[in-house]
Amino acid sequence: MKTNPIVGQGTPLHLWQSSAHLTQLPYIDIAELVPEGSRAVIIAPHPDDEVLGCGGLLQGLAALGRPLQLISVTDGSASHPGSRRWPAQRLSVVRPQESAQALHRLGLPLHSLKWLRAGFSDSHVAAQEDELRQFIQRHLKPTDVVLTTWREDGHCDHEAVGRASANAARAVGATLLELPVWTWHWATPEDSQIPWHRARKIPLTTDVVARKRHAIHAFASQLEGDPQIGLPPVLAPYVLERLLQPFEVVFV
Repeated sequence: MKTNPIVGQGTPLHLWQSSAHLTQLPYIDIAELVPEGSRAVIIAPHPDDEVLGCGGLLQGLAALGRPLQLISVTDGSASHPGSRRWPAQRLSVVRPQESAQALHRLGLPLHSLKWLRAGFSDSHVAAQEDELRQFIQRHLKPTDVVLTTWREDGHCDHEAVGRASANAARAVGATLLELPVWTWHWATPEDSQIPWHRARKIPLTTDVVARKRHAIHAFASQLEGDPQIGLPPVLAPYVLERLLQPFEVVFV
């Protein structure tokens, strides 16, 4: 993991918009990523990562009628350290509720969505990485397509979940797709640390982006900081604009 990469306002959107690497990425169709007969298993380190990383892709999968399995690794209770407004006990209840509302706003069939809450400790997933791998592996089939955060995404939980998911997928013969989320914050537009040769673009229509934006606004806790202790929001406007481009990127 990079040394403390998620600081400041990160790489401005206009630099990404002029990135030669990003502009030249080949497009890929959702039906090709998750073929008929496959189930999509989305493994999110925290409640919201599934929407931030692939809210557009999820809409496409729902439209195709692909079976969906969501695994929330943690309840996201450590997002506001030291806050009285958002203490860990409150967050552990609120954040999964926010995810449910966000998925509803995306138009996902919640009645048929299989959703597991794994209960690992927010910000300490790496300490239980092997246990997480075993947990994930128990719930995978060889025909699954696993979508999770990139193993080099810059957040300790994102990276640990990415590694555990990759190892579990490899063990059962499932397909792995990785999603950059915080990468857009710390990386530079021509950054050689990004595996551009594995990167593919999923085009998103204006309506799909609008639904993704509406879904993200269900995460009230993440849109609010705590001014009393000088805590900025996790999902500040400059973070959101980088995640609401007319495409999503996956590493195949």
